[in-house]
Amino acid sequence: MARSTLEDRFAFLWRVAQGPELEREFHFHPTRKWRSDFAHLPSRTLLEIEGGIFSRKGGRHNRGAGYAKDAEKYLEAAMEGWTVLRLTEKQLEIGVIEKIVAFINTLPEAAPSSPNGRVP
Repeated sequence: MARSTLEDRFAFLWRVAQGPELEREFHFHPTRKWRSDFAHLPSRTLLEIEGGIFSRKGGRHNRGAGYAKDAEKYLEAAMEGWTVLRLTEKQLEIGVIEKIVAFINTLPEAAPSSPNGRVP
């Protein structure tokens, strides 16, 4: 999947904020093909950049079918033991990213996951 400009902006700001290592396009679910934009594996935190929500024609994330699919994906992620942080284009600024870095740096490392991906 092609990288978006918003994801590249997030990655740049994350580096500026000296955030911990993230996995990009991380396949987080044991049976579905879902991927998160970014994942911090030690804390089991997924970061999703929601693009197109301010588009005149509406983006995938704010049309009915796309919104429903996102809700399904995020629900499954939570049930698999992941924390999901969703960011809009307007939140891609250094102050917000620094707050997220500080938050993640306070989280304990998750216990190793079981074979089905769930934290025991």
